[in-house]
Amino acid sequence: MSSLSRELVFLILQFLDEEKFKETVHKLEQESGFYFNMKYFEDEVINGNWDEVERYLGGFTKVDDNRYSMKIFFEIRKQKYLEALDKHDRSKAVEILVKDLKVFASFNEELFKEITQLLTLENFRENEQLSKYGDTKSARAIMLVELKKLIEANPLFRDKLQFPNLKSSRLRTLINQSLNWQHQLCKNPRPNPDIKTLFVDHSCGQPNGARAPSPANNPLLGSTMPKPGGFPPIGAQIGAHGPFQPAPTPVAPLAGWMSNPPAVTHPSASGGAIGFGTPTNPAAMLKHPRTPSTANPSMDYPSGDSDHLSKRPRPVGLSGDSDHLSNLPMNMMPSTYPQSHSYPQDDFHKAVARTLSQGSVPMSMDFHPVQQTLLLVGTNIGDIGLWDVGTKEKLAVRNFKVWELGKCSMALQAGLVKDPSVSVNRIIWSPDGTLFGKMPLVVFLSVHSCWQCSNVIFCSKGVAYSRHIVQIYSYHGGDDIRQHLEIDAHVGGVNDIAFAHPNKQLCIISCGDDKTIKVWEATSGTKQFTFEGHEAPVYSVCPHYKENIQFIFSTALDGKIKAWLYDNLGSRVDYDAPGHWCTTMAYSADGSRLFSCGTSKDGESHLVEWNESEGAVKRTYQGFRKRSMGVVQFDTTRNRFLAAGDEFVIKIWDMDNTSLLTTIEADGGLPASPRIRFNKEGTLLAVSTVDNGIKVLANADGVRLLRTLENRSFDASRSASETVTKPLINPLTAAAAAAAAAAATSSGTAAPSAITAMNGDSRSLVDVKPRITDESMDKSKVWKLMEIADTTQCRSLKLGDNHRTTKISRLIYTNSGVAILALASNAVHLLWKWPRNERNSTGKATASVSPQLWQPPSGILMTNDIIDNNPEEAVHCFALSKNDSYVMSASGGKISLFNMMTFKTMTTFMPPPPAATFLAFHPQDNNIIAIGMDDSTIQIYNVRIDEVKSKLRGHSKKITGLAFSNVLNVLVSSGADAQICVWNTDGWERQRSRFLQIPSGRPTSNILDTRVQFHQDQLHCLVVHETQIAIYDASKLEPVKQWPVRENSAPITHATFSCDSQLIYASFLDATVCIFSASSLRLQCRILPASYLPPNISSNVHPVVVAAHPSEANQFALGLTDGTVYVMEPLESDRKWGNPPPVENGLTSNLSTPPNGASSSDQPER
Repeated sequence: MSSLSRELVFLILQFLDEEKFKETVHKLEQESGFYFNMKYFEDEVINGNWDEVERYLGGFTKVDDNRYSMKIFFEIRKQKYLEALDKHDRSKAVEILVKDLKVFASFNEELFKEITQLLTLENFRENEQLSKYGDTKSARAIMLVELKKLIEANPLFRDKLQFPNLKSSRLRTLINQSLNWQHQLCKNPRPNPDIKTLFVDHSCGQPNGARAPSPANNPLLGSTMPKPGGFPPIGAQIGAHGPFQPAPTPVAPLAGWMSNPPAVTHPSASGGAIGFGTPTNPAAMLKHPRTPSTANPSMDYPSGDSDHLSKRPRPVGLSGDSDHLSNLPMNMMPSTYPQSHSYPQDDFHKAVARTLSQGSVPMSMDFHPVQQTLLLVGTNIGDIGLWDVGTKEKLAVRNFKVWELGKCSMALQAGLVKDPSVSVNRIIWSPDGTLFGKMPLVVFLSVHSCWQCSNVIFCSKGVAYSRHIVQIYSYHGGDDIRQHLEIDAHVGGVNDIAFAHPNKQLCIISCGDDKTIKVWEATSGTKQFTFEGHEAPVYSVCPHYKENIQFIFSTALDGKIKAWLYDNLGSRVDYDAPGHWCTTMAYSADGSRLFSCGTSKDGESHLVEWNESEGAVKRTYQGFRKRSMGVVQFDTTRNRFLAAGDEFVIKIWDMDNTSLLTTIEADGGLPASPRIRFNKEGTLLAVSTVDNGIKVLANADGVRLLRTLENRSFDASRSASETVTKPLINPLTAAAAAAAAAAATSSGTAAPSAITAMNGDSRSLVDVKPRITDESMDKSKVWKLMEIADTTQCRSLKLGDNHRTTKISRLIYTNSGVAILALASNAVHLLWKWPRNERNSTGKATASVSPQLWQPPSGILMTNDIIDNNPEEAVHCFALSKNDSYVMSASGGKISLFNMMTFKTMTTFMPPPPAATFLAFHPQDNNIIAIGMDDSTIQIYNVRIDEVKSKLRGHSKKITGLAFSNVLNVLVSSGADAQICVWNTDGWERQRSRFLQIPSGRPTSNILDTRVQFHQDQLHCLVVHETQIAIYDASKLEPVKQWPVRENSAPITHATFSCDSQLIYASFLDATVCIFSASSLRLQCRILPASYLPPNISSNVHPVVVAAHPSEANQFALGLTDGTVYVMEPLESDRKWGNPPPVENGLTSNLSTPPNGASSSDQPER
């Protein structure tokens, strides 16, 4: 049943209650299962109406649904049984025992036997456990308290305990509004209409007695399909089962309230919601007409608050304001940390960090989705430029040309001869490959992207050009851009392009002057769909998805907004955009909010947020000049801000406030309506300039990002780089490309790299840097390992702890970077939060400012459930929600879910045995948790329905690590058996496994169990064991690089990637910390214990866990065996942990596993 059908039930419930149909109300509550009336349930329990109690419960749950439901029914039947015994009605007691309680015997046979033995007692209070049983009334009251707790904790009741907040007589109000609307459609509306029935549509009689046509046949609406702008029949809104049904017509319905439309069809409504809501059946998507204003002032129909209609029932799972387990999509939870509404200047892109000279007018720009400083630019003369903003280098330029003119349409050929000028209308990178598990590295795209490429693709609007064409390039790193696909897409200009994944297949969506939207398969360029229905050239497209429904918004130059499913059944929405001309649409980064920005022919610009469920403008942002001097472009960033180029500046709005927040002049030199584009993280903002250039603005995080990139290039490499014809490709990226090619080949699809080789190009994707033969240029001559030996060479901060903990077992930064969470070996969690003040304007973790060991006002601690009095021996594990609101944790006992703001235990589940040893949230669905167990299994647990969906077996010892890849769609697990397994997340089958290569003859001490962590590219994973650090290609489960610990050296205790995956922080048993370059696994910095530990500390104290800051690449934290935590940063003057070690003879990616016991010159001596 659709969500609006559900809301209709609530309206009927309200109506029945107001009309005093009490029994009918509760019957509908029970039959619909939408609302559990706790007050009614309490009354029935207190009155002992047990049959009605169970019948009412039966509408919401059954005995065997889950453990909560079983406990609820058991308590009720046990009370009924005890009351029969208390009345000495043995026959009734036996009947209850046999019919009601025996069902529980299979779950707890001993308990059933004990209950049966009560029949032999003269007074069941002789049983020790029942000795305090009082009278019937008090026993029912006590039981009722327990039942309420069980019901509130039961996921099946979670969204059913609160009745919506409705204005009184809401259903009557809606009917009156409908009658008002019907009356306005009358040809001769009377001042005081006499409405006597709801069974047929209202219409006022003609003066001569003739009847006006009903809305179903009203010529305003058309005889078959309603015209855009007409009022849809109310029957199309209520649905086929509603009381107000129009006459049947052969036109199929777009939507109704009912999820399964009837065989008899009804006219579809033309004016409707701008979005698709949440129904899983596309046919159930609703469109709301606007209620017209009252034309006749003498008519006084009350108006309702339409906001209630747009509300949806809360999904089952964790809610932000509940203390019980509910919906666990953590990205959906409201943050419980206090949010400041004042914006420090660091939040805004005030600093001009880079100025780039493009040479022609930038028309479209896009940052790389993963490598945040790669900027793609398309210009007014058809050129494409690729910039590395970090180094200010233009990596590549491609001038426009038609690749195969003979294959193009005659119209295009003739047009190019007559007028060869071409402009890039749109250039865009392809997605990062989230939905394609075997896609190695689709990096960017310009109207073209290939899901099987180990590369990136970009398209420019002529790449979507102003002339017919969409071109797709493949990108292989550095300046290596290759032609991939050319599509003669539209008759006339191609105005916009986008990417989408219908049916898990990467597709290109284009629109053009021929008034069509087309969908192309990105590998071959095969046309999948053509959407027709616009009456003017289509200006922009915006694909999106909700639940499992993929759809496309399109806007045309006549101001019409339409929406399409991938089914060739026509537009689902026909609505007017503010401005009625050039409009673009975009969602916020998390996909939850929809915005549009448009400019009218008169130059009036409109930036608005849409209420998707109502199909109406939710808020209109103020601050545009009355006459914009061009079409205004806009962008969104960080789910928080909107930006638009207007009046020679960049204007910024808070998404939740319609007033202009600030403006950015960028030191002047901007055109009247500059082109703008944020990078994915919102740290950089590119803006076009009047001198055919681009300014890159940065906020505080962006400045740090660019400084970090500057610091990674050391001076000695400059002279060497002059002899190199191509930039060095990161070996992980190159290996990713090779892995992609192999993966594609193994699946029967040739990757572009393989195609290139077949065409005679034998260049390796890995060995792309020429060998340096000039010894004078050898960087190894000038490179030196950074060694930090005392406290003056780095910044370290010891975090205070008043709880005298013994050992830090787990450590993590919050995702916001403002706090550190630790789990100590005594099962207690510790949370340090940094203040935002003059010394720390960002409020993020730093070694320069001491944090506060935070506790809620209640003073309670987050303490895990333990199974004995010695938690020190337990395996501790936790996982943090994406919005830092909740932490799931275990210390040998049950798994606990804590609220990070209140420290309250929301729920506990999965009592041992087996005990949980590792926890990991699914990256795309936080309702799904992978739980590693000490019995060597992995349980895939759905929190929402409280059910283990799959149990994975493949290890022989406890699970020690879990990591998801949302690119490869796999789960990688590690175990105490030194085995690594790869599991497909679609069906949870094991794809491959292998054992670590442990140096022969070297005993392991179980200091560190094997751990796994994915690289930022989601293709490689870090594997850590006490004997080695290794980088694996996860698609093949083969080692790319390995760093073994030398024999007789201290073993590794933990290791982790930095936030940008460029460094690896590793701690050792002798308290040394080593920092490796992730691209080469070579040591670049060694931190000795004396640099951060006090001189009189025991030699047994050492780090057991390392955590990396989520946004500061050079900050990490150490958790030690003595219960202390240290935050580590380089000196302000250094700003980094040494320089990357040199590449030996240009070979960085032909990786071989070192022989067992092999020594390496850069291994630390201890």
